[in-house]
Amino acid sequence: MKPKNKFQQQVVEASKTLSAITNEQIQWGYDNAIQYLGYRSKKGIVTCSKCRHSWQGAGGLITTILGCNCPNCKSKLTVKATAKRTFNDSYYMTVIDAHKGYQVLRTIMLGYTSKIGELPKYNASEVMQRWIAYDGKYCTFAKLRQTMGTMYYDSWIFHTSLELRQEIDVYNRIYTGTVYPKQKLIPELKRTGYKKVLYNQKPLDLFRILLTDSKAETLIKTKQAKLLKRILDSGWKNIDNYWQSIRICIRNNYTIKDATLWCDYIDLLRFFGKDLHNARYVCPDNLKAEHDRYVIKKAKADAQLEIEKQLAKEDSFKEAKAKFFGLIFSDGLISVRVLESVAEIISEGKAMHHYAQYMVMRSHLDNTQNINPIYSKRYA
Repeated sequence: MKPKNKFQQQVVEASKTLSAITNEQIQWGYDNAIQYLGYRSKKGIVTCSKCRHSWQGAGGLITTILGCNCPNCKSKLTVKATAKRTFNDSYYMTVIDAHKGYQVLRTIMLGYTSKIGELPKYNASEVMQRWIAYDGKYCTFAKLRQTMGTMYYDSWIFHTSLELRQEIDVYNRIYTGTVYPKQKLIPELKRTGYKKVLYNQKPLDLFRILLTDSKAETLIKTKQAKLLKRILDSGWKNIDNYWQSIRICIRNNYTIKDATLWCDYIDLLRFFGKDLHNARYVCPDNLKAEHDRYVIKKAKADAQLEIEKQLAKEDSFKEAKAKFFGLIFSDGLISVRVLESVAEIISEGKAMHHYAQYMVMRSHLDNTQNINPIYSKRYA
């Protein structure tokens, strides 16, 4: 694809002088990004797929569930009981690089084929690059993919070259994999406070947010990393729902230790119309206790709202069930009669402390054509 604007033209020129992935980086990927197998025979002999060392393994169930470490190369192995002799698999790794003022995310696909009793054979190919400018703009270089006759969106055609490609969702779905620990960063990203922690996010998404939104930078520099991760997980656009309250926390040196609980608590405060600019509310000494108190309060409010909604169905309820009104069954000890109004159903549920009664009420009132009446049972 030919570059369509000045930004893409500049990136294409910069890409021409980008150094190749080093052998050291590839070897690190072989050692750390690949999940090696331990082949377990019927006699309990485990063979390491990385170094071909064999030994008598522990109990079959234990090793299958927990895996094991190879006593020779110390690799963590996933144990698989199988009669197969040959396995092959592929994994991704990401190298975070910087070149000519651009942050470059380099995706490498690592493949290996192992056969019992032989050392594995490896291959590696850089299949994609995401180039990010200091202002968050980005473009993608990638190899061609096999798009016909395959169900895999990342079936790369390895002999093709890395070229500028049109942005499509497939590139965002490529797995980040294991990240190479030695990261090169552009100065603009360093200034945001990024400390080589991805918070379980895709590097492209995290870096663009850090470069374009000072709120993310503020959360990192004020040591509210848990809150940053929580909002990133739920969608960064939700930051505005909490930002004013976050500022109050920062101003009062209040560190949010349980971000999920705190965000839910703020949502509850908002529901009840509390002042989200007041430190008394947004910086509670006992977050869990305050959160639980408002959860109970919200449950009561929801229940009352549901009761009001069902009371509004009084006429339709009577129309559907009127034929059963006045019906009573009794054996002298137990008396059963049909409840004749929504209010009676609600009162019965409260008197019996019955959640089940409430659910029955809902099912009947939500479908007033159901001919089954609701009964009240009393002992004489």
